[in-house]
Amino acid sequence: MKKYVFFIFLTALLTGCNKPSKVEQFRAEKHLRDSSALVEQQRSLAYYEEQMEALTQQADSLLPLFSYEKNEKYQDNGYYVVKIERLNQKVYDLRVMVRDDGDEMLVYRSGKRLTSEEANAIKNAHEALERAKHLQFVIHDLKELQNRITKTSLEIQKYQKRL
Repeated sequence: MKKYVFFIFLTALLTGCNKPSKVEQFRAEKHLRDSSALVEQQRSLAYYEEQMEALTQQADSLLPLFSYEKNEKYQDNGYYVVKIERLNQKVYDLRVMVRDDGDEMLVYRSGKRLTSEEANAIKNAHEALERAKHLQFVIHDLKELQNRITKTSLEIQKYQKRL
């Protein structure tokens, strides 16, 4: 019986000695995981910021092709309206627009069809639509990157607090 009690006491003593080292090992492993996650998030943030700069330059080069229209009383979102050359100073019924939230629109203002005299307007409208699609993608990508930058910045703050 004495041997049995002594064995239990010795086992408890040895096990108790190992617990602090296991806790320290766990903390070291957690610190290593958090450190590597922090570095990964910082790299991601740098990449997203580079992409944001490139997309901002693309948007800046596209925006002169559009005019911005928004009725402050009635609209939450404005429109980037494609500037179309007008033949004989006539105002055409066809307008190509992109909402500032990225949705594209092709609008007939008065519901009239284009006449044969305005056939060149169709070509111009097609080209304008292509520019509008490009702007739509750039706006969407800018919003996506902004969300990723915000999320990554929050992750970095979280890991910095842990370390």
